[in-house]
Amino acid sequence: MTGFLTQEIRKKGRRTGFSIMTLDGKRGVLAHERMKSRFRVGKYGVNLEDIDQIAVPSMFPARPDEVLVIDEVGKMECFSSLFRQTLMKILDSDHQVIGSIAQKGDRFIQDIKARDDVLLVNVSEKNRNTQELFSMLLSALD
Repeated sequence: MTGFLTQEIRKKGRRTGFSIMTLDGKRGVLAHERMKSRFRVGKYGVNLEDIDQIAVPSMFPARPDEVLVIDEVGKMECFSSLFRQTLMKILDSDHQVIGSIAQKGDRFIQDIKARDDVLLVNVSEKNRNTQELFSMLLSALD
């Protein structure tokens, strides 16, 4: 597997931003409340440099059977045109992708969700740790 995950950055129990961590251990900042950026989501400035230099390079599978993990396709990530271009290139390839995508979103996000080759699974607090969800995701990769 290759790809990246995002996590909350918390300070004294309060969310202050979001980090990027690739599956091979590279780390960066996706967005932070103290980040100066013309790209903003709420109080968070979005860090295009780390998206382009950390998240995007992790999206290129090294082998034909390598699965790509993307957490997530959301408004922050989509500010990067390189991210959007790379994602479309991978989705148009034979590589398998497992990821999370914003429930709401612009045309780009809606177009991905409408693709014939995309299986959408609603993950909630109730089902996110269940064997049924895990089995469903694994069977989609077969």
